[in-house]
Amino acid sequence: MELNGETLIAAPRERVWAALNDPEVLAACIDGVERLERAGENRFEGTMNAKVGPVRAKFTGAVELSEIDPPNAYVISGEGKGGVAGFAKGKASVRLDDAPEGTRLTWQASSTVGGKLAQLGARLIEGTAKAYAESFFAAFKARVESGETTAEPAPVAPPETDLAEGTDETRGLPPAIWGGLVIALVAALVLWLVL
Repeated sequence: MELNGETLIAAPRERVWAALNDPEVLAACIDGVERLERAGENRFEGTMNAKVGPVRAKFTGAVELSEIDPPNAYVISGEGKGGVAGFAKGKASVRLDDAPEGTRLTWQASSTVGGKLAQLGARLIEGTAKAYAESFFAAFKARVESGETTAEPAPVAPPETDLAEGTDETRGLPPAIWGGLVIALVAALVLWLVL
């Protein structure tokens, strides 16, 4: 699956870059995030509650930052495993450019999915990924433009149903999340590393 987009943020590039590297800001902009923390020099791990179609569950995953070029660009790669629930691997690039109105944030993401969640269908997965991406970028834009530097946790709804009886408590990030969430997690990890 391939997704891309751009957002114009009425703030200087340095402020946008700093926010992209602040895990508290990023976590506050991602619906359902319980945890987003550094797990190495360029690696981050996270846990979130998410809903993909009829399935609502807790997911965990990790991302790694590379090709870091502050305050211009970075690449984030991530992988989540969920046993019977499925797996996802994704990669995203994020670029910041000066614009007359502030900063243009451009992103491109690709992902590969498998397992039960992949069986939900490409249209549902892509729609969910787009919705997560739109939600993240709207919240991120509002936070950066307002100059907020402290983050409040995003509301977390407990999982309603399990993906499968007898599966692990630890699940990989669902495929639908990687399209939009990889961008958010990559941004969080890259920015966190730079700070």
